[in-house]
Amino acid sequence: MNIIKSGEGSALNIALEGRLDTTTAPQLDGEIKASVDGLTELTFDLAGLDYISSAGLRVLLSAQKAMNRQGQMVIRNVKPEIMEIFEVTGFVDILTIE
Repeated sequence: MNIIKSGEGSALNIALEGRLDTTTAPQLDGEIKASVDGLTELTFDLAGLDYISSAGLRVLLSAQKAMNRQGQMVIRNVKPEIMEIFEVTGFVDILTIE
């Protein structure tokens, strides 16, 4: 999985490419934890994400909980296959998906 971070001020955009699974979720979790302090806006661009497992969902949930305390988190460009997983798991009710 590739993690592409870009940001300005208190806003951070993270674009994900590939598979977010048990193997790659710890890497993303580390990147988020290292970057979340001081953020008021966190955006995930999932246009390049092909697969997400329960481990990946846990990382997004953890990021959402952190951002609920200090700002907002938005998920954009979700492929239909990934959106179906969000719908089945109820994450559409937890995450802000545009």
